[in-house]
Amino acid sequence: MRLRALLDTDALGLKLLGGEDELDRTVRGVMTTDLRDPSRYLSGGELVLTGLAWRRDAADSEPFVRILAQAGVAALAAGEAELGSVPDDLVTACARHRLPLFAVHESVAFATVTEHVVRQVSGERAGDLAAVVDRHRRMMTSGPAGGGPDVVLDLLGSDLDLRAWVLSPTGRLIAGSKTAGPALPADVCARLAAEALAAARTGRRAPHRVMLGSTSYSLFPVRSTGRTAQPARDVRETVLSDWLLAVEADAGDWAAERLDLLYGVTQLISVERDRRDAARTVRRRLAQEVLELVQTGAAPAEIAARLRVAAPVLLPGLGAAPHWQVVVARVEWEDGDIDGGRVAQTLLEEILVDPVAAGPEHSDRIAVAHAGEEAVALVPLPAVSGEPDDAEAGILADALLQSVRDPLAAGLDGDGRVTLGVSAAVHSAEGLRGALEEARHARRVAAARPGLVCAAGHQELASHVLLLPFVPDDVRRAFTARLLDPLRDYDRRHRAELIPTLEAFLDCDGSWTRCAARLHLHVNTLRYRVGRIEQLTGRDLSRLEDKLDFFLALRMS
Repeated sequence: MRLRALLDTDALGLKLLGGEDELDRTVRGVMTTDLRDPSRYLSGGELVLTGLAWRRDAADSEPFVRILAQAGVAALAAGEAELGSVPDDLVTACARHRLPLFAVHESVAFATVTEHVVRQVSGERAGDLAAVVDRHRRMMTSGPAGGGPDVVLDLLGSDLDLRAWVLSPTGRLIAGSKTAGPALPADVCARLAAEALAAARTGRRAPHRVMLGSTSYSLFPVRSTGRTAQPARDVRETVLSDWLLAVEADAGDWAAERLDLLYGVTQLISVERDRRDAARTVRRRLAQEVLELVQTGAAPAEIAARLRVAAPVLLPGLGAAPHWQVVVARVEWEDGDIDGGRVAQTLLEEILVDPVAAGPEHSDRIAVAHAGEEAVALVPLPAVSGEPDDAEAGILADALLQSVRDPLAAGLDGDGRVTLGVSAAVHSAEGLRGALEEARHARRVAAARPGLVCAAGHQELASHVLLLPFVPDDVRRAFTARLLDPLRDYDRRHRAELIPTLEAFLDCDGSWTRCAARLHLHVNTLRYRVGRIEQLTGRDLSRLEDKLDFFLALRMS
């Protein structure tokens, strides 16, 4: 039962003196005590009744309340019969430790309160166990097939008073019960997904218990149960695709029957997940056909015919032919025989969904194929006419991973990488082959960067960053050593900060005044440092060619 229910029972005559924000705490039992230190008899979750016989003066309230708070009791109820009213020092101590405090009127016996709490708690526990079979039956008859995961979550809310949500592995909110209140904030969803992925990688047994702020969550994985699903040989085959059931509760002290019920809920949600996956089959096939035509050099007219078939499937009701973008993704692990292409395909289907869009149906406009170790997505962009400028802005590489980077990094756990490349939008079959190559080039640029989750877009392919990742390692080392090693050695011996000075000088486009101001140096001091750089390297920083060489060396180092 909840503390709030105690106030709703007039026969108990309780008056709340503090802790209004904590009234949703669960009461698991009741205890009456006048011991100064009752901690040995407390297990957490109790409503503690006291007649205040332990209190000799105002200084006694703080240690008594601290002991109760550390033991995790739900609330304290103090009788007014001994002192006529609850002393202010006790009210202050309870407020300091965020412990709800009730006053028990002198006309109400502690036995009355105890009997009411015991009856309510015992009745709820018995009801939980007796209703398990009935709940399973109701969920199977009115569950996902009839209304999606929300129906199951509504039953959890109405029958067990549990707030629950279904999340994707990237932290996107897929479903939530109507009784769960406001949707979980995006940052909370991302943190829960990251905790679940990290726990899965370490092999911890579910449910995974997480504390965010003052709220406890229990996380249950939702795995595929379809006919074609095979047991994973390696957790990395599914860790980036499993859904997640997040319950706002600490399942650590749940009875086995209640845990079994929640695992049954995850199986029902798995049925819905498998149904959604099956619905992607047509879109995947369309993407695979277009990809094969593009890679085999088919005529533009044949590719255009396939695109005309794909457009109404991906964007029903669209009047004009859309523009298209291509996104290429790759998931690589340091070791293990894992089908990276299929993992990347499932992950890319999730990443391309708008992170603020709730519900699985938002993935219905994404067609992703996989070829070898990479996945290729064909993303339609509605267009008003046939002109390229009429297309929507489309996908930006930096924004694509912004909201999913932390959860994915937790799932990769240091031995895997996700890299993506994004093409510019094209408006014809003739441009699709170039878009595919552009996306693949961008992905290779992303792969050359540090980090577990990286993306690059077509905007970067006109910059020097396209060339640098493909410079052979031996050439890179020789080039940077010839220019920068003399400066590093000098800095090591004299702490002269020549390398930072060089970086600032180039960043200021060779402006002496701006560079001196940035470094908080006198211009003469800056001129001395630049002169030393030129002397040690034999270069002239007034020449464009030498500036460019230093710039590239710093970028490649």
